[in-house]
Amino acid sequence: MTAYDVIVLAGGAAKRLGGADKPGVRVGGRALLDRVLAACAGAATTVVVGSRRPTGRPVTWTREVPAGGGPLAALGAGVRHTSAERVLVLSADLPFLGASTVEALLAAAGEDGREGALCTDPDGRDQPLVAAYRGEPLRRELALLATEHGSLAGLPLRLLTAELDLARVDAGPLASFDCDTWEDVAEARGRIREHGTVLDEWITAVKNELGIDLDVDTDVLLDLARDAAHGVARPAAPLTTFLVGYAAAKASEGAGPQGAPEAVAEAARKAAALALRWEDETAGGDGAGSP
Repeated sequence: MTAYDVIVLAGGAAKRLGGADKPGVRVGGRALLDRVLAACAGAATTVVVGSRRPTGRPVTWTREVPAGGGPLAALGAGVRHTSAERVLVLSADLPFLGASTVEALLAAAGEDGREGALCTDPDGRDQPLVAAYRGEPLRRELALLATEHGSLAGLPLRLLTAELDLARVDAGPLASFDCDTWEDVAEARGRIREHGTVLDEWITAVKNELGIDLDVDTDVLLDLARDAAHGVARPAAPLTTFLVGYAAAKASEGAGPQGAPEAVAEAARKAAALALRWEDETAGGDGAGSP
């Protein structure tokens, strides 16, 4: 992964949300700001420009001057706390931003002669707050704009992007989807509950809530729950998966996070085999299967 810092813009009046605390609005049980922070967890330095609040991981806080001075003023405040050669710039209201989009932006920003890269939306419009910029050109143009206009407050972002040689990244229809209105929030909440994504969203939310970073094969656990429900009794499914998690934690003590997925898989294999032996006995088998 390319070394980078990130600036997340979490200020603004959120007028189209009736003045609500937009970074704190929850989608899938997680604050919008935390969803964005999860997508850029690999940043060396994370700067959030906005009011302090609890976050899922440590960040550096700052505010634009004057407060409410707009995105360029916020960017100017945030960039002072960065030092990496590439700086990711994100708004705090991107519920579907993923690590793959972050990686694509950083890679495109590193192309020869480019001074950064930004996402385009499905209509082809530039999204300068879903972008990665080279640090030196970004600081240069911000300084020039501040000198020319006396301040960055109230200036539009296009004054910055017009002066930079930027690559365009088409990251799909949802990467730059932002929540400007309550209708957008409702759409985002509906999308994460769609059949193809709801399980991944739920697992991610649970891991975030419990403060764990663990990649496990969910198919293995779902198969185990099915075998326990069918071979023993329906209430056995959640109880068994809990016991498998507990056993895996005990088995992987001292091995660190790297050993946890293997421990989960092994505990699940043993429990699934036991559930199948129970089912075999219920069906009238001789119970002589392998352990």
